[in-house]
Amino acid sequence: MVDATPGLLTTLNTGSYANTGGTGERVLIDYKDAIIDYKVADLPVMQFFADPMSTDTGGNIDITFGKPSMKLEQLEEGTTPQYQHTKLRSERVAVKEWGIAIGVTRRMIEDSRFNEVEMALNEARRAVDRHMTQHVTNVVFGVGDATLQTGILSGGVYSDITEQTGGAYLAATSDESNISDFSKAENGGFLGAKATFSSTASRLDQYANQSVAILSGAASYNACTSTGADSFTLTDVAASISRMSKHGYNATHLFINPGQYENMLKMADFATAFTAAQSSAGVANGGNVMPTDAGSMNPFGTMLSTGGIVGQIYGLTVVVNAWVPSGRFGVFDLSVKPMAYVERRPLTVEEANPGFGIIGSYMSMRYGLKVVRPEAGQIVISP
Repeated sequence: MVDATPGLLTTLNTGSYANTGGTGERVLIDYKDAIIDYKVADLPVMQFFADPMSTDTGGNIDITFGKPSMKLEQLEEGTTPQYQHTKLRSERVAVKEWGIAIGVTRRMIEDSRFNEVEMALNEARRAVDRHMTQHVTNVVFGVGDATLQTGILSGGVYSDITEQTGGAYLAATSDESNISDFSKAENGGFLGAKATFSSTASRLDQYANQSVAILSGAASYNACTSTGADSFTLTDVAASISRMSKHGYNATHLFINPGQYENMLKMADFATAFTAAQSSAGVANGGNVMPTDAGSMNPFGTMLSTGGIVGQIYGLTVVVNAWVPSGRFGVFDLSVKPMAYVERRPLTVEEANPGFGIIGSYMSMRYGLKVVRPEAGQIVISP
């Protein structure tokens, strides 16, 4: 049998001074340090947008795509058809190296209350995730950035790809000839203005019975029909679906930011009025007209059963994420991946001081990104 020892105090304030004449033994026996982590905004961009590839060579990588090129011709007696050949389109992907140095010293490891190596590696991993997410979203939504070298290079400045209004783009930098120019847009973009079938710079392909005027007019960067930083209208969503279908793609996903999501929730389409019978039933049950459970027979019953707004609109899976740039939203066909991700070397640790582990070391990776299916996305931009 173990006898209790009175007078022992803990951080739970148990024990008593009185048992030892007010001179209790004060000992901390259950204290430990803790770190409160920060909120991480996650968007699995590689899973959504990228078709991963690997290469054994460095520098720029060329990816080749076939184009519609041959057709039948009528033959007269004694004649032979003309020889035809296949046409190809090449997309060049710039593979570059990115790295991060981790500032962990021996003294930090020896003196810190925390596991400095584990903390540093975890934060480095998150930094890589943030970098990749930012890089992909900039390329996909046409955002200019000098550090990531995204957007259109014009006059020494990386600019956003601008919207089309009334059949013309606000800036010449958004023309298809610039977006397809590797020296101006290493990461490419979706289909720009003034695309043709014959131009060597054009990525436009013939499709079914659609004319060049129709296909060229169904370009990818268009102005929102309403004004405001986070404008969102169902008219623009429907128009984007139509433009993509003219190129043979079926839209599957809608990407919006939280501000646009708020505007979507305010639309009348999601606030259908209750019928008189539903209102009377609500009053009879205690005066509450709003639904009280997922089985309520009214327009909000489904919303309750799914924990909020339904996950689809016009057949599109709605993705709400803070990484979507303000003033832009996108409609995509993600049954095919619009972007190529070429990896020369995955994230590796370069030991600066062999034998000392992470101390003085850095991590680096080599990869390249580019939009290679320009018809598979539509970007709507608030003017």
